[in-house]
Amino acid sequence: MDVHVFPSGKLKFGDLEFRCAIGYRGVRNDKYEDDGATPIGCFEFRRVLYRAERLDRPVTQLPITPIRRFDGWCDDPKAPEYNCNIRLPFHASHEELWREDDLYNVIVVLGHNDRPPVPGLGSAIFLHVAKPDYSATDGCIALPQTDLVAILSRCDFKNKLRVMPSN
Repeated sequence: MDVHVFPSGKLKFGDLEFRCAIGYRGVRNDKYEDDGATPIGCFEFRRVLYRAERLDRPVTQLPITPIRRFDGWCDDPKAPEYNCNIRLPFHASHEELWREDDLYNVIVVLGHNDRPPVPGLGSAIFLHVAKPDYSATDGCIALPQTDLVAILSRCDFKNKLRVMPSN
């Protein structure tokens, strides 16, 4: 059973249905860095990262690791570490995973442009916590923390995340 994400902002997983946020430019087949779109396709769940001081370890069959203060994610297409977890401080453009807001309390790393990463085709495409108003992301899929944790409790490596095209 796969997790389906629709351009309308709905996420379905079996009998569960949730509201979610996607990229501010909608969904697209030809994803590239900084385009604001969520990539269309089928993506494996790689692993889960979470803020251990903010919530209990989520129940999941996926590999799970606490986020540390020095964790980041490289989003610089010119860097050899592009679209990889990195240790801060870091010499190139990157995202900090230890955030003051709650958006990265739980992160599911998705298998987008990662085996191997192709420079410029998009980085840091995660399933993560949504803002309270469900405002658009920079390309990730986001939903409330309770919903995300509920999905994780039913996920394993057989599940995939499918971002569906617009009709």
